[in-house]
Amino acid sequence: MTASQEERVAAIQRALQEDGTLDGWLFYDFRGSDPLSYRVLLLDPAMHVTRRWYYWIPAEGTPRKLLHRIESHVLNGLPGETGQYVSWEQQRQLLASLLTGSRRIAMQYSPMNAVPYVSRVDAGTIELVRGCGVEVVSAADLIQMFEAVWTDLQLESHQYAAAALRRIVDEAFGHVREAVMKGRRLTEYELQQFILTRISAAEMVTSSAPIAAVNEHSADPHYGPMPTGSSEIRRDGLVLIDLWAKRADAGSVYADITWTAYAGQQVPARHREVFDLVRQGRDAALNFVRTQVAAGHRPFGYEVDEACRTVIHAAGYGDQFIHRTGHSIGEEVHGNGANIDGLETQDTRRLMPGTCFSIEPGIYLRGEFGIRSELDVYLAEREAFVFGLPLQSEIVPLF
Repeated sequence: MTASQEERVAAIQRALQEDGTLDGWLFYDFRGSDPLSYRVLLLDPAMHVTRRWYYWIPAEGTPRKLLHRIESHVLNGLPGETGQYVSWEQQRQLLASLLTGSRRIAMQYSPMNAVPYVSRVDAGTIELVRGCGVEVVSAADLIQMFEAVWTDLQLESHQYAAAALRRIVDEAFGHVREAVMKGRRLTEYELQQFILTRISAAEMVTSSAPIAAVNEHSADPHYGPMPTGSSEIRRDGLVLIDLWAKRADAGSVYADITWTAYAGQQVPARHREVFDLVRQGRDAALNFVRTQVAAGHRPFGYEVDEACRTVIHAAGYGDQFIHRTGHSIGEEVHGNGANIDGLETQDTRRLMPGTCFSIEPGIYLRGEFGIRSELDVYLAEREAFVFGLPLQSEIVPLF
């Protein structure tokens, strides 16, 4: 048992006691089916595990493990008593015994798979656990507490990444300006590679290459330029860049921003109109969060999405806003906290202090151009912070 794992289990029990409605949290995995269990319990995800295991953390009392006899060692780092099974009948009997006296428990489950990011336990296992006479509820908000809440050092790493990405935006647009002015060929792919060199120079890493998209390609939210066939960036073209990165140090967290520029002197009126609507939606979501948090409320992810989407829908572009408003940010660029989503899912997880998420509405006019504006929001108890200032207030004309 490691001190950190023992401390983690003690913290989970405190959270269960503070909740007051749950008898415990049941973790379950089969051959890596639930990576969240490994993260929350501080287990090695590379561990070779071929049999089902359960780990029961009651709100009060001693945790208990249920393991196959040939893999009785896999939870050795965690505190608690161990039960071993060989046959499927023994597994069911011991599981029922483990849950005796419990009425309402949390698992990595989402009713109707509404929040698939936390829906890791298969339907058959849920049936099996319910057959033990307990009600199963979602562990979604518990997962946030132990997977999405940042430490002070992580917040510092985010501030560093946000400031660095903001500088790289200016460097990237300067690179475009110089190439176009000098008549030098520059493709979307080459701009993407330039951004990658600047990320590396800032001593940061990224999980995947940034987006660099010109004109009609900017209308594809997940466009990725290829070494061959990507468009050339020419005068009077719209340029969208979406970049994300974090420090290379263990435990560091991401920043993730999107900006647009126009490789000319006069931004077309249609481009300015669409950007202004995207900005209004972005700012409406941010202001909603700030107002709610200042009042001591914790809004749901879907409510923030609605605050943003309402603005764009009212302007007649609802059908061109085809993705959620934002996502959780953590050690992965798409983290395991609440997403700003009432479209792809109805995210009923509350936004918690100490977590971070993006707000990034977009309007995508297929065959023409797309506009997205992205910022990251970090929540404190009564404040919402955005780092990497200034925020984009208009499309940047490069000449």
